Amino acid sequence: MKVKVINGANLNMLGIREPQIYGAGTYDDLTRKIKMFANESGVEVSVFQSNHEGAIVDEIHKAYFEKFDAVIINPGAYTHSSIAILDALKAVNIPTVEVHLSDISKREEWRKHSYVSLYAEKVICGKGFDGYIEALLYLLDKNW
Repeated sequence: MKVKVINGANLNMLGIREPQIYGAGTYDDLTRKIKMFANESGVEVSVFQSNHEGAIVDEIHKAYFEKFDAVIINPGAYTHSSIAILDALKAVNIPTVEVHLSDISKREEWRKHSYVSLYAEKVICGKGFDGYIEALLYLLDKNW
């Protein structure tokens, strides 16, 4: 199985930005955890992060052309605002799991709406870094 993990705006600031919400682990810690679990599970994983909406859209398109089996995405703040990311996911029609470190349903009212969840087949919130592992396990259980 080949999985593209896409992280959006401000995820590169993990460990610095609001650690009481997002935890003390850094973005490097997160990518290490994802890659270690993927390697142990026989999953080919590619991890990408950008603060730019268009770059995220481009990466979703690349996932299609590079024949990825699934996408795990944490769009960051673009969750609540990006129709372009939603449209890109719909265009490529790749199974997608949406992940959020915090539980967006228990935060500010405007954070409760996710455009990506209109497409994602599963949404995992509030589990920190372990949410990415849960997403990989979910995809592995789909029997690819």
